[in-house]
Amino acid sequence: MLSCQLIMNALERIAPRRLAEDWDNPGLLVGSYAQKIGRVLVALDVDDAVVAEAVERRADMIVAHHPAIFRGIKQLRTDLPLGKRLAVLVTHNIAVAAAHTNLDVARGGVNDVLAARLGLEKLSAFVITHQEAGVTESIGRVGTLPTPMSIEDFARTVKERLGVSHVRLAAAAARPVRRVAVCGGAGADFIDDAMRRSADVYVTGDVKYHDAQRAVEQGMHIIDAGHFGTESPVLPALAEQLRTELASERGEIEIFVTNTQRDVFDVIL
Repeated sequence: MLSCQLIMNALERIAPRRLAEDWDNPGLLVGSYAQKIGRVLVALDVDDAVVAEAVERRADMIVAHHPAIFRGIKQLRTDLPLGKRLAVLVTHNIAVAAAHTNLDVARGGVNDVLAARLGLEKLSAFVITHQEAGVTESIGRVGTLPTPMSIEDFARTVKERLGVSHVRLAAAAARPVRRVAVCGGAGADFIDDAMRRSADVYVTGDVKYHDAQRAVEQGMHIIDAGHFGTESPVLPALAEQLRTELASERGEIEIFVTNTQRDVFDVIL
């Protein structure tokens, strides 16, 4: 087993906390840096299914993308969902950590994995968050496809490569796709940034009707592949990065990805 501190150190190397947005709440949210960890479950959310899975699979820690605790807590009500989950975690001595917007920005994080999954090349920064000593960090990525394709074919490619049940396409006037902007999760706020970066299409999740309409009116396609669909590909990559970072430490550690978590939305045809 390894100390929780060593795992948090590894997570810091993968997704430094300094990259997180000011409003975010990454880091160790439940547990102690001193506790011993032998099994780590990697998940997108700390929901009821993941907590039950952690208990069943005897995980000592959950490393999630979305913070289990996001806003201040004024009471711990075990008759409410969050309080009930926290009580189960504490009862079973399961630590919980999050790497959220810092993992969105980090090299090899959410957006690099998403861009690679879609086959993008020549990646560059999208929405710049940090610039220092010649290093630029950004939420999202902009890249190019090896060869242009129609928007309909690209939308099908996104659906297949992300393994989602569907994508939502808002297609602009006939415009082949070559330059692609991506932002995993809820990236509708950056539609104008994608247009300024001359993207032919913007791939993200949680896009509202009028936001998509505005993009189409200005000649850019929108593909909404869902919040879950655009972020979940990072989970096996994060697990592998943790294994690599911890490989030289003295102690046994097992790191595995959730097999129960699924998109909160179902599609009824």
